[in-house]
Amino acid sequence: MASVIHYTIATEAEKYADFRRVLWTGKNTQLVIMTIPPGGEIGEEVHEDIDQILTFVSGTGEARISGSTKKVAQGDLVVVPAGTKHNFVNTGPNPLVLYTVYGPPEHADGAVHKTKEEADAAEEAGEDEPPTE
Repeated sequence: MASVIHYTIATEAEKYADFRRVLWTGKNTQLVIMTIPPGGEIGEEVHEDIDQILTFVSGTGEARISGSTKKVAQGDLVVVPAGTKHNFVNTGPNPLVLYTVYGPPEHADGAVHKTKEEADAAEEAGEDEPPTE
C-alpha cells in the first residue's frame, strides 16, 4: 500500500519562484506549481487530450479561455477541458502563483523550469515529455 503523499499546497507553491515545477506525477494525473512574474504569461496553448485544473494561491491575473477573459485571484479555481485554447496572464504587480493538476500528465516527471523561456526551450527540444507507461 502506498504511503500518504501530502503537501500544504499554498505553502509549497509560495516556496519556489520557478516558472514551473512538477511536484508529483502519477499514472493518470500530475501536480505542478507555477509562478508567473508580473507582466508574464503561461502562453496561449491547447492540450488536445489533457484536462487541466488551476487553483490560484496569490497574485492577480486573467484567465483567457476560448476568447473569453475572466479575472483571477487568490482562491479562484479554473477548469480547462481538453482541446480548449487558453492562456493565463499576470496583470498585477506581484507574482501570480498557482498550482495545477493535469490529467493525464503533461510534463516530464520532476521537471523544474526557472523561466518561461527555459520551459519553452525544453518543450521544443523534446526534453519535457510526460512519462510513458
